[in-house]
Amino acid sequence: MTAIITKPDLEQKLSLLSRDAQYDLACACNVSGEQNRKAGSDGKWIYPATLPEGGKSVLFKTLLTNSCTNDCKYCPLRKARDEQRFSLSPERISRVFMDYLRRGKVHGLFLSSGVHRGPEYAMQQLIDTAEILRRKHRFSGYIHLKIIPGASAESIEKAVSLASAVSLNIETAGEENFRRLSDKKDYMRDIVRPIKLIKQLTSADGRYSRVKQTTQFIVGASEEKDSELLAYMQRLYDNMNMQRIYFSAYQKGLGSPDLPGENSSRTANQLRLREHRLYQADYLFRIYGFKASEMPLLKDGSMPADKDPKLAWAGQHPERFPVDVNSAGKAELLRIPGIGPAAAKRIIQRRKKESLRSLSDISSRPAVQSRACHYISFSGKRASLF
Repeated sequence: MTAIITKPDLEQKLSLLSRDAQYDLACACNVSGEQNRKAGSDGKWIYPATLPEGGKSVLFKTLLTNSCTNDCKYCPLRKARDEQRFSLSPERISRVFMDYLRRGKVHGLFLSSGVHRGPEYAMQQLIDTAEILRRKHRFSGYIHLKIIPGASAESIEKAVSLASAVSLNIETAGEENFRRLSDKKDYMRDIVRPIKLIKQLTSADGRYSRVKQTTQFIVGASEEKDSELLAYMQRLYDNMNMQRIYFSAYQKGLGSPDLPGENSSRTANQLRLREHRLYQADYLFRIYGFKASEMPLLKDGSMPADKDPKLAWAGQHPERFPVDVNSAGKAELLRIPGIGPAAAKRIIQRRKKESLRSLSDISSRPAVQSRACHYISFSGKRASLF
């Protein structure tokens, strides 16, 4: 077992543990780029966040420890890595968080941990921290707790009872792909069954219906296809009461040499673009009513990299266009490239007062006009930019 180093002072530990928390995105952090985070005075990362249930907050994000007994081949904190290991107690993390909260620096907490001494011990440390905040400090705000793979059902329920949101990262699509990521963890036992349990606990008629569940895929670490990821995304939303799904492009150089992602021909930029396309597809699922079966795919099961999936879908379905913006319902309007929920709402409200006649009636933005013009009509008359 890796020893815990205790020599560094509190600020150094916080800085390093917060840095190591960057690999987990399932806290609803801003996905448009790391530039949106900022460092606190003692080195902790503070993250602007869009919460799973909507609304904005600023999260204090850290690990309790970066010591880990797991062998996840994609993870820079895995047991086999020669890394400095640090740990902070639940009491200490709670005090630091409350200090930041009182100073108005943060409004919520995202807390994760390496699997030190085993899943049950690690999960209990997270639970202890949440209990200190809820009961000793009377903190009633946002707490996101990671669920440790391999934790008992009793510990999972206890964590759910204390949290505003929880997440257990699914990592990849399916058992076959998962076996390439870990020799120790079992996909059904450690990932799928706990996600199902959380779904039961947080369902509309469950005891903890207020609690949100999220998860994360590591994109490109295994040999998963986009088609597989899309199918799993659909199942998670339809069957597992999942509030949000996040994606993290695999970072080469951090994993085990035998990991498929380490031997992939894809560049870092290509992986980030793939991550971006998956986020776009996810948005189409959640907001626009698209299904996995509608996502445009190439013969190898990947989404086209050269255009966003909504535009690619429109190109594959000329029979659905043009859409008459003076008579189409909301669902039809949302299929038009360039038209989002806000624009669709404006169109429906405005046409109650008068007929829409030109692209300027749709939007004042040239980019939106240019994208939508090929796909809409005005009472039978095709749109034109001129």
